[in-house]
Amino acid sequence: MATEHVLIIAVKQQHIEERRFESSLEELVSLTKTAGGTVKKIITQKRNQIEPALYMGTGKVEEIKQYIEQLNIHLVISNDELSPGQLRNLSNHLEVRIIDRSQLILDIFARRAKTKEGQLQVELAQLEYMLPRLHGKGVELSRLGGGIGTRGPGETKLETDQRHIRQKIHDIKRKLKVVVEQREQYRKRRKMNKVFQIAIVGYTNAGKSTLFNRLTESESLEEDRLFATLDPLSRKIRLPSGFQALVTDTVGFIQELPTTLIAAFRSTLEEVTEADFLLHVVDSSDEDLQQQQTTVLKQLKVLGADKIPMLTVYNKRDLLQESFIPMHHPNIVMSALNDGDLHKLAVQIEHILRQIWDRYVIELNPNEGKMLHRLTCETIIEDRSFDASTNTYKVYGFMRPEHPLQKLLHEHS
Repeated sequence: MATEHVLIIAVKQQHIEERRFESSLEELVSLTKTAGGTVKKIITQKRNQIEPALYMGTGKVEEIKQYIEQLNIHLVISNDELSPGQLRNLSNHLEVRIIDRSQLILDIFARRAKTKEGQLQVELAQLEYMLPRLHGKGVELSRLGGGIGTRGPGETKLETDQRHIRQKIHDIKRKLKVVVEQREQYRKRRKMNKVFQIAIVGYTNAGKSTLFNRLTESESLEEDRLFATLDPLSRKIRLPSGFQALVTDTVGFIQELPTTLIAAFRSTLEEVTEADFLLHVVDSSDEDLQQQQTTVLKQLKVLGADKIPMLTVYNKRDLLQESFIPMHHPNIVMSALNDGDLHKLAVQIEHILRQIWDRYVIELNPNEGKMLHRLTCETIIEDRSFDASTNTYKVYGFMRPEHPLQKLLHEHS
């Protein structure tokens, strides 16, 4: 299948650091590739501020028009979110489809969402994004399903009146409410059962799904592409002591994630806020890892998940060319592809939990096998021994302060 020829346009404003500007462009190229496009040209312009009518200066817009003809460009993608007026004016000048970074991300999400909830959330985000941009749309929306940025929403014609779009938004929100309530019930059940939840978070393409698959010995989607995972997956794992936890793989964070998308994916991202422990996966080989870590930590704060205990996992150790100095603690530098490193990670998780959990000692009779099994699965047992003189098992371990077994421990003591 022939890929679309894409031209990227970007304005470098004075207040934006050069490195950050370059990394956002590199990311946009990766996003375009993920969506199935080939970047033929990148045109940038330095300005004090973005031009209100055309995003760039008129001379630069004329230059873009020449490249569109020379390189047989099908699509122009802006690095910044375009206002409805800028989108309309550029479309009229360039006579080619134009989308911005936000619309591109929405398009990738439309392709990747597999669950009913994910699909509804993407469609909602697309419709809310499109609503203010419907009036006077030009060539870029004259046909639907014709390339990048045109998937969905629901294969409906976007020229339909705004009232129809608003009704559709209302219907989707109603359906989402039902799905979200079902998810909430599932979460409550997990909380009642006191299942310890570990969420894997991180910048998109940091290797979260690879780590998830290797830890849980399962097969979720693993690709060297941005946003390979959209729908959260959960699997049970057993740590070295025998302690069992539920691990969830989550959608990757990205800088300048569209606000409509953050809002629409709130319930998916709430998997993170429900977690008891976070594994923040970082691509240690990426030149822009500092910015990526900052983006993730900022988003976690927005979600209210910044106080959850966290281990920073500096992944892709095998790709490092020089000595590496971790920025955040506690941390582990590893490769998700290395079995030894995976074992070290499991040990490190238990080591951190020991430091924040309550220490306990309990004596059990030989007929209390059920209790011993619960302690093995739901707490971290450090040592156990049988005292022949008292005919009891003595168990030493660590337990979450709020765990239901705490009450049983007090009854035993």
